[in-house]
This record gives sequence, C-alpha cells and structure tokens, in this order.
Amino acid sequence: MSGLTMGSLFDGIGGFPLAAIRSGITPVWASEIEAFPIEVTKQRFPSMIHVGDITKLNGAELPPVDIICGGSPCQDLSVAGARAGLSGARSGLFMEQVRLVKEMRNADEQRGRAGHAVRPRYMLWENVPGAFSSGTPKGEDFRIVLEEIVRVKCGSVYVPGPYPWPWQSAGRILLGTDFSLAWRCLDAQYWGVAQRRKRIFLVADFAGRTADKILFIPEGMLGDPAPSF
Repeated sequence: MSGLTMGSLFDGIGGFPLAAIRSGITPVWASEIEAFPIEVTKQRFPSMIHVGDITKLNGAELPPVDIICGGSPCQDLSVAGARAGLSGARSGLFMEQVRLVKEMRNADEQRGRAGHAVRPRYMLWENVPGAFSSGTPKGEDFRIVLEEIVRVKCGSVYVPGPYPWPWQSAGRILLGTDFSLAWRCLDAQYWGVAQRRKRIFLVADFAGRTADKILFIPEGMLGDPAPSF
C-alpha cells in the first residue's frame, strides 16, 4: 500500500489518517465540520488539507487520491437510536460519500485516465452493526449501501438482500475481474482497545479483486511480524 494517497471524510480526530500513515499511505485532505477535531488533526497532520463540509464539496474539484475513507454518522443506524436509517439526516450523509467518489472518478476519466489508473480506486466505509438490521424490510439499509457502492462501477446493477435471512457478519461481491467489495464486522477489543466495540468495515476495489484480500488475509501490523502459513 506504500505510495498511495487518501482522502478522509467525516474525519473526526483523524483515525483514518493515523492508520494511513502507519501503512505508508499519505493522507492528502480531510472533510470535517467540528472545530475541535479539526484543531487536533491540524496538530497531528500539519500537511493535510482541510476541505470543509462534505455537502458543499465537488468531487471534480478535490485533489485526486487513491483511497476515500469515511465512517458516515451512525446515529440513525444504531440500535440505540430512533432508527431513521439512511433516510435520516445524519446517516443519510453516506450518500454524499458515494456522490463524491462518483464525481472524482468521472473527473479522472475526463482527464484521460482509465482502468486501474482512475482515482479513487478504493473506497472504505465504516459503521455500526446496526446497519445490518436497519430499514424496511429489516436489513434494507445495508442492501442499499452495497448497491450504491456497486453502482459507482456499474450503474444498472441490482444487489439483492438476504431475505428472509439476516446479513452475515462478513461477505463479498465480485463483478468479473475488475470490481470487488468485501465487508467484515470487527471488534476493537482484539486491537488493543479496552472495550468491546464492534464495527462494520467495508472495502471496495473499483478496478480489481483485492477487497477480500485486504479484509480477510492477515498481515503484520506495526511492530508485529506477519504470521506464517
């Protein structure tokens, strides 16, 4: 992953930029509206550009990057909330993330780039497991998430739900050899955090079949050698 660049949406205090730097990825810009988190990330990542409110951004005007990361607001998806789902004002901001990715890729294609060279090649989305059960019928919101991301690559695709069964904690979608998407529910307690905190991590590769390799094949972390097989 060394040499890649990243844009961070719903940046908070810079969790994705921190992970990027530890993986040899350069965080180029971030979108955040809260003053305190912005001040934190200005101190931690002084070279990172702050581009402001996601709803006011035009993807064609943003600096091109290889990866777009974002954990859109979870309040409307969480089982602890009112469960307005993707139609809610906060969790519905996921659609802004998809819009920006489409605009950025379209702009790159207009610049003459094609295939693997179109940016962003990767999109990462993080959210609460409540997304698996939110919506009507139950789990419809996660189906919409998958479909909207797949349609960045192929606008006419329909992604079916698992009904009458629930969504599983891990899965993948493949379209030929030039698109892959994978998701996995991970618990922070196994990554050095002193609490249970499960989150869905979803990776989309718009030009290849690496999404499941990124999520499912273990690699060594900082100070930790890769396991032998």
